[in-house]
Amino acid sequence: MNTLLFAAGDTVAHTSNVPQLIIAALAGIATIVVLIVWRKMHPFLALTLGSVVLALIAAIPLTDTFTAFTKGLGSTVGGVGVLIAFGAIIGKLLIDSGGADQIVDTVLDRTSTNALPWAMAFVAFVIGIPLFFEVGIVLLIPVVMLVARRARMPVIAVGIPALAGLSALHGLVPPHPGPLIAIDAFKANIGLTLGLGLLVAVPTVIISGPLAARLMVRWVPRQAGALLGDGQKTETEHDRPSFGVALSVVLLPVVLMLARTVVEMVMPNADGSIFYKVFEFLGEPVVALLVTVLYAMLVLGRATGRSAGQVNSIVGSSLAPIASILLIVGAGGGFKETLVESGIAEVIAQWIQNIGMPVLVAGWIVAVAVRLATGSATVATITASGIMAPMAAHLSPAGTALLVLAIGAGSVFLSHVNDAGFWLVKEYFGMTVGETFKTWSLMETILSVVGLLCVLLIAIPLGI
Repeated sequence: MNTLLFAAGDTVAHTSNVPQLIIAALAGIATIVVLIVWRKMHPFLALTLGSVVLALIAAIPLTDTFTAFTKGLGSTVGGVGVLIAFGAIIGKLLIDSGGADQIVDTVLDRTSTNALPWAMAFVAFVIGIPLFFEVGIVLLIPVVMLVARRARMPVIAVGIPALAGLSALHGLVPPHPGPLIAIDAFKANIGLTLGLGLLVAVPTVIISGPLAARLMVRWVPRQAGALLGDGQKTETEHDRPSFGVALSVVLLPVVLMLARTVVEMVMPNADGSIFYKVFEFLGEPVVALLVTVLYAMLVLGRATGRSAGQVNSIVGSSLAPIASILLIVGAGGGFKETLVESGIAEVIAQWIQNIGMPVLVAGWIVAVAVRLATGSATVATITASGIMAPMAAHLSPAGTALLVLAIGAGSVFLSHVNDAGFWLVKEYFGMTVGETFKTWSLMETILSVVGLLCVLLIAIPLGI
């Protein structure tokens, strides 16, 4: 028998029939999968329509169909949209000023041939902190091809380490959209998540990158082919920033957010002191990234000979490409909120508790399932965060941060033919579909599993 209940905040009514709620959730997710994978619909529209299907089957009244969706969209864009925008500005300034190239060239010039895979992993790891995954690929692939040809090495030997570095940062470390979405959904401490994310990412990149590449080279010993522009960098009339300046822009927001977390841990009862308040303010994610944007505009813009108008033009051009990302992230937040307010999140959380599955493993499995179905790491993170939100409410700050990382690790599992990244890597490296599965897809799988194992190793001594 169906009865009407009121969800969080008494905003929408839904059925208490558990089988109906499960069917609603499955139908909503299936709608998203079908529209994205088979109908090739934009994820923003697919997530919107999936939310409608979920709401209707969960017996939410027609007049309230979009109540939870718009609430979730607004709160998600409000929580992470500004951070994504600031990150895009920083990344664009690094690229257009030549700062990213300076970091790459400096590291590679000081590296022996045998150490090139490790150098590429390091470069991708550093570059990947402020840059979106797709931007990082476009930036690093020409470098990968050029390095492979100069060193006469198989392209996989240096390509897989670079891709591992980018992918690990994309799934595990804010300010990337996926981790930010989960942090916002769980109200996790962003500084703590950032610190633990870097801790997990380092061994994960080492194992899934340089070490795994040694085996993959035996299966796919393909040499680097020609690339448009032949990997040559276009020189401009402006000066390049130095390696130290470029690196300082990348690391500044990381240092500010981590410093806040350290101060909060070391001085838990000193919130009235000026010292504490300064670090608390500067370590706020919005403030840390805004400070970095202003710093980057100065040292990567005006200090390299660009006028104020040219710097503002770079800033403006960085915002248009992220409109689609913001809409997808916002719609994902709307779908997550619909999941939560329909009651299905509570049902699944109760089911996980009843069977005794560890919450970190459960979060990883949910993210893996959605990743395999949709091919989108962001959609996987969004959906898993909505489902696991009730479980996160009972975790410690460290436990919440680790759940963010477990879901992030699951969101990159086994990239295959429904993932645009799969085809991007295949075409750039000139590989067959089979070779792409043996390299890129396998690397993503290793990265996901190792990431989860690292999360669990940290969780064990903490009793999570």
